[in-house]
Amino acid sequence: MNKTQHYVIGKWTSATSEGKASYDAVTGEFIAETSVEGLDIPAILHYGRTIGGEKLRKMTFQERGNMLKSLAMYLTKRKETFYEISYKTGATRVDSWIDIEGGFGNLYANASLRKLFPNQPYHVEGDPIDLSKGGRFMAHHILVPKKGVAIHINAFNFPIWGMLEKCAVNWMAGMPAVVLPAPVTAYLTEAVVREIIASNILPNGALQLISGTAKNIFDTVESQDVITFTGSATTGRLLKAHPRIIQESVPFTMEADSLNASILGEDAVPGTPEFDLFINQARSEITVKAGQKCTAIRRMIVPEKLMDEVQNALSESLDKVTVGDPRLKEVRMGALVSKDQVEVLKNRVAELAKTSKVVYGDLEKVNLIGSDSKGAFVSPILLREDNPFTNLAVHETEAFGPVSTIMPYKNLEQAIELAQMGKGSLVSSIVTNSDSIAKEYVVNAASHHGRILVLNRENAKQSTGHGSPLPLLVHGGPGRAGGGEEMGGVRGIAHYMQRCAIQGSPTTLTEITGIYQANSAYKEITQHPFQYHWEDIQPGMSLRTHNRTVTDTDIINFANLTWDHFYAHTDITSLDGSIFKKRTAHGYFILAAAAGLFVYPNKGPVAANYGLEECRFLRPIYHNDTVYVRLTCKQKVDRDVASAEHPSGIVKWFVEVFDTNDELVAVATILTMVQKKQEVFVEMTDEKIAECLIKLIENSKPQWGILTPQHLLEHLEQGYKIMAGEIQDFEIVTPDKILDKVHNSLYNYEKFPKGTAFPTMKKGELEELVHADLEIAKTKFHEAREQYKTFFKENPEAIMKNMVFGELNRYESYLLERKHLNHHFEQFGVL
Repeated sequence: MNKTQHYVIGKWTSATSEGKASYDAVTGEFIAETSVEGLDIPAILHYGRTIGGEKLRKMTFQERGNMLKSLAMYLTKRKETFYEISYKTGATRVDSWIDIEGGFGNLYANASLRKLFPNQPYHVEGDPIDLSKGGRFMAHHILVPKKGVAIHINAFNFPIWGMLEKCAVNWMAGMPAVVLPAPVTAYLTEAVVREIIASNILPNGALQLISGTAKNIFDTVESQDVITFTGSATTGRLLKAHPRIIQESVPFTMEADSLNASILGEDAVPGTPEFDLFINQARSEITVKAGQKCTAIRRMIVPEKLMDEVQNALSESLDKVTVGDPRLKEVRMGALVSKDQVEVLKNRVAELAKTSKVVYGDLEKVNLIGSDSKGAFVSPILLREDNPFTNLAVHETEAFGPVSTIMPYKNLEQAIELAQMGKGSLVSSIVTNSDSIAKEYVVNAASHHGRILVLNRENAKQSTGHGSPLPLLVHGGPGRAGGGEEMGGVRGIAHYMQRCAIQGSPTTLTEITGIYQANSAYKEITQHPFQYHWEDIQPGMSLRTHNRTVTDTDIINFANLTWDHFYAHTDITSLDGSIFKKRTAHGYFILAAAAGLFVYPNKGPVAANYGLEECRFLRPIYHNDTVYVRLTCKQKVDRDVASAEHPSGIVKWFVEVFDTNDELVAVATILTMVQKKQEVFVEMTDEKIAECLIKLIENSKPQWGILTPQHLLEHLEQGYKIMAGEIQDFEIVTPDKILDKVHNSLYNYEKFPKGTAFPTMKKGELEELVHADLEIAKTKFHEAREQYKTFFKENPEAIMKNMVFGELNRYESYLLERKHLNHHFEQFGVL
């Protein structure tokens, strides 16, 4: 019998006994069974904490972020495999897109957060705190990865998204995960984990999979662990009360089912765009994923006078929803996850129907396309509750499927009260074109909801909708919704880290945080800081400039140049009663003069001014005052480069302007883009090329590929003829949509992939040789290279076509030559 497998302690394994069976939600056919018998849970958790945790904790945020990005790209290329499996859960293509590509989106989104963190394994949070008048005792907060394992207990409805929305965050924080998917859809989670493990992108132990429910998972948890749970509120409360969790004070985040409410604004009457938006959103939330979403709209709160209009319009809209085999393009709603879930749903609807009225749909009858009754299909159901303040079942009972209830309100205060009667939800929404209505609802209802969407005609086309949690926003809610938070960008990552307040001298805290703290000791340097590459710059490196005296002429000229004729700079007869005593220099002149003092004029690693983060003018500078500048590296921030520029990072410089009495008069933080060192490629000088060619002999063998030494030289000769314009009768073969990306790759410091074939070469075949022997090929290679050098010496502005990289100028041709020769000389081991 087929069993879902577990990936634990570095290997795939199966349980030792029979378990719970999973069936195709559409056909009813057996898929697999899940069991956790025989798993050594304490050893699994220990393996994660030690093997996986140690490696992740040592990685910097930049390394973790790039790891997530690589994994997202890897999985995206294999997404179609997951779509085919996902159909078995009853999900349509659209439903699966939310689960599959939405899950990958969490990896991409969290990967991008690396830009908000330092290039080190831990994070520095907030601003420094001065604890002394003299500025020699201070405090800061740092966040370090917890030394435990993240245990994720997930629900059945999103077997991929549910795993990755949590794991993306804990991996970014430097913490390993043990994932426990719901048994009924664990086979889909397993398929994704198999690809993740096969990619070898994550460190060993960063991800372990227990396919099913391990009831003893909490028996050996420790205080450094973190637990997240997605499921029913009843089950969540039971788990949260586990004695070991209480004893060890283990963080427990619960995201539970909730009775999410959507409000139709009183202004959104039939005929307005907002009324149509409300109906369309309601239909979508009922039918997407067959209503099996923790964020789905369960309660629709509408103006009393519009109850019939909403009921009729929504019923007509639901009539257009086709139900059946989710593989068919014409099907808009698939099946519930299982027959068992159908029975649970029927019981819940029966409870609601004791006071509410079913006004659309029939749980015993559904028209199907391309399927039969063997699947877990149900009809969309719409109920109507006319007395929501008296009949409370609608605020207490959730039917987890394509079910929602409409109810009336007399005024906005009632709408808010009804929304709050759900006792806490993951999300609420209000559809209105009135900003005053939106404000009143949001401010008064926010206490009971984790997220609120205000939907109107202006944002409708870009809106992600009521039911879409986003990686950079918190996902969770108070009360019934569990009281926890997931995702949320930096906030979510902090959940897997320990916040620690640190106290000490500015100099000590500079070393700990990696960020220069004011009043810290300066690190004197032997050359101008703008002469250093990004890797060699360290926080605290500092330069003291020479002096400059500010004159009347400076101030007047700056006023005329900028048209800034503020009285303090230009009208000294108006200074009475002001804070100024004499003609005063413009604040921006002080910044400009400071730059004139500290900027290094020659070309070097500093590529550009990247901006200004903060500046303060602490006291006026008058004419004839003399100032100097202290320029100090404050912080380094890594950055991605995708355009036509060399790899670089951002350096934040702390600029302090002093007068001759060493009194601080102005401070600013400026940012520069600083190039990184190029240490990957050997420069292809005449001498280096000659040295390589001497080593290249007739019987030299390639380390990869099928080229012979002579084929290599004739290939390189052709490349020089193309760059020099001798050969230009060809078309660029790289597709336009990726040409910029391919072209810009010349600027990075990444080697050409091994085995890359030139477009004119047939796969696995060598071209006919042109020259008689290797020595002649070497001569012709030299001649072609000299012609290339002469061409650009005589035509420095020339732009030539390249078959792969598009149009190249002189500098880009040099970059191609360097990469190309390094690639092939390394191929033959002569470099």
